[in-house]
Amino acid sequence: MAEQPNQPQQMHNINHKDLQNFVKQILIANNTSPAHAEIVSKCLVSADLRGVDTHGSNRIPSYMERIRQNALDPSAIPTIRQVTPAVAQVDAHNGFGFVAAHEGMKLAISMAQTFGIGMVSVKHSNHFGMSAWLVQQALEADMMSLVFTNSSPALPVWGGKEKLMGVSPIACGAPAGEGRPFILDMAPSIAARGKIYKALRRGEKIPTDWALDKDGGRTDDPAEALQGVMLPMGGPKGSALSVMMDVFSGVLSGSAFAGHVTNPYDPSKPADVGHFLVAIKPDLFMTIEEFKERMDYLYQRVIDSEKMAGVDRIYFPGEIEMITEEKRLAEGIPFATAEIDSLNKEADLVKIEHLKV
Repeated sequence: MAEQPNQPQQMHNINHKDLQNFVKQILIANNTSPAHAEIVSKCLVSADLRGVDTHGSNRIPSYMERIRQNALDPSAIPTIRQVTPAVAQVDAHNGFGFVAAHEGMKLAISMAQTFGIGMVSVKHSNHFGMSAWLVQQALEADMMSLVFTNSSPALPVWGGKEKLMGVSPIACGAPAGEGRPFILDMAPSIAARGKIYKALRRGEKIPTDWALDKDGGRTDDPAEALQGVMLPMGGPKGSALSVMMDVFSGVLSGSAFAGHVTNPYDPSKPADVGHFLVAIKPDLFMTIEEFKERMDYLYQRVIDSEKMAGVDRIYFPGEIEMITEEKRLAEGIPFATAEIDSLNKEADLVKIEHLKV
């Protein structure tokens, strides 16, 4: 019988610097180099700051369990194979997806600076958390980007009932001038699977249109939902997007695909995730100043659009997350008691100080 959600828990706000240092120390104590621990911890806390709690520091216990079971190699160093002047492949060697993807985007940016576009395929990787951090990496270099990844089965293809495709996010971005940059990061499902795990951790129910239980019925119980399947957004459209992620990330890279990627919460074997990263120089057809002015104009047109009934404000893609980040930088990142306890259990295993509350 599925575990029933607990009662909603007390929340505690954690300083982002304290959190990143805590996560970094756990990683180092689990045989991750300080340089790689800096990358992973920064990416996880970036997700927490943006309100993407499903892909933040709460992932640490599952990552560490994979290390303990030899399903993830924390000391792996990615290798690069240059295929053409503007195309390369990174082999993650079953290391952290964050590290391999960071190297991949760094390389894509470098190629784009010379050739206008850079494309990198990443193979034999692992979960890399929130896709938006890679978009942000490109934005810091004034680059447009595309970020794809595949993931473990959670979604049926349209018309099917078994888990086959992942709820793999599609992400992209473009820099701006005075306005907000464009940052799209979304799953092809109605809700990201991580939101189900988050609800389970926090003792919360879920909307009944997010998932089906193992018998095909709608459920508001996150434990039952995890035994069933996620539902695609837009019916066949969301299903087709999940297949697209598998083509570009799995089939193309030589990584696992067609339902064979291992769940990040399953420590029994390597995940073999694939990623697809593209960086594009935005001043190929005009100056960077003109491009940014046009982006600013688009931003204003979007947020100043006439509002439908009941809408107080229109947001640009990624803007809500940027506002959340500003708030959490000032006030701290909210964690439930059970989430802090879970992180502190990892601290106990490697004999480091508990997370400050």
